[in-house]
Amino acid sequence: MLNLHRLLYRQADPESFHAEIQPAEQQRKVLTEAKNAIRDHLRITIADASTKVFGMPRRVEPRFRTQGSWAYRTCLQPAHVPPQEMDWDFGVYLPATIWQGTQPGFAAKAYFELVERALSVLCHEHGWKMLNGRGCKATCIRVQIESWCHIDVCLYAAPEKQFILISEIARSLSATQIAKQTRDMAYLAEDAAAGEPDWPWEKLAEIMLATRTGEWKASDPHAVARWFSDAVAEHTEQLRRVCCYLKAWRDFVWPDGSGPSSILLMICATDGFEAHRGRDDIVLQAAAERVSKKLLADVYIRGIDNGAENFNRLDEKQRKAASDSASGLRWAIELARSYGETLKFDAVKKLQSVLGPRVPPRIDFVEMEGASDAVRSTTAMTVVPPVVKQTKAG
Repeated sequence: MLNLHRLLYRQADPESFHAEIQPAEQQRKVLTEAKNAIRDHLRITIADASTKVFGMPRRVEPRFRTQGSWAYRTCLQPAHVPPQEMDWDFGVYLPATIWQGTQPGFAAKAYFELVERALSVLCHEHGWKMLNGRGCKATCIRVQIESWCHIDVCLYAAPEKQFILISEIARSLSATQIAKQTRDMAYLAEDAAAGEPDWPWEKLAEIMLATRTGEWKASDPHAVARWFSDAVAEHTEQLRRVCCYLKAWRDFVWPDGSGPSSILLMICATDGFEAHRGRDDIVLQAAAERVSKKLLADVYIRGIDNGAENFNRLDEKQRKAASDSASGLRWAIELARSYGETLKFDAVKKLQSVLGPRVPPRIDFVEMEGASDAVRSTTAMTVVPPVVKQTKAG
């Protein structure tokens, strides 16, 4: 049996599948600079409008938060450019001083249109493009930064009193939590002084999303982040890597984006996950098998929304095709691992056939399994404890 882990991952090594699919430093720089330009422009524009347009009794500045794959650390290099793009989900949060019943005391449409006009000006200044026409999404404003990347701006409002509450909670965070948030802020090029505080955002409740059609919709944009952060804490960083591998497999197989959604793959990978230290190949094989089975049915999860939403939006035909493809991924990894030492080249090619050419063509990264590998690759079994008879001392 072969050990293919090194082809997939090795810490701090720039040559592995995991390293190849990660965003390049220059790409991160382009996106963070664009994100910060949007943040700084909207901070002033929305604050000025808080009294003049939204009727608030005093000037209120918005807060901002990176969401989605950049927050989960699962954003990847696209496998096919075009049509695939790297995206950055950016949330704009306005503390509402006026709250009427279950929603802010100002119009969602006015909020949406104000930000859209402001971003139109910014796009003209930077040479960006703003998506319009039929391609517009109802829940966000898309700004095309480069041919390979865009930023989706989502507009939220929440009661001002809740922002005050979570700012107080932030003061009581542990040193470990503060250190993690500091690292995240550095990676995402965030600035607390500019409205990107390192807050416990998951404590923010009563969040309303402004839509293009002028509706306020209840939203919990932090639900997935909470769930995934807890899952990684339980299952180790290996879970995050496996989710990245599955997303990269999806992007390679479905260039047009018609395959399983990222969150669907993350849910399927997490359910039943068992870590095997130093063996991402074994764990990916097991995850592919779970994905192939789960994609055939509806997928609900209590940890995100109490099981309210079906995350498998594929139709019956798409489910079958996706399940078959995931089964093919599992089979290819199993077959590649079964090869002998003289077939290392074939093992690499087999892995590339399902994951793409970003798997490094390095047969020297392929090793023979040792005794410790055999132990790690064997699933733990529950055994019946021995019966211990009562004895008398003396």
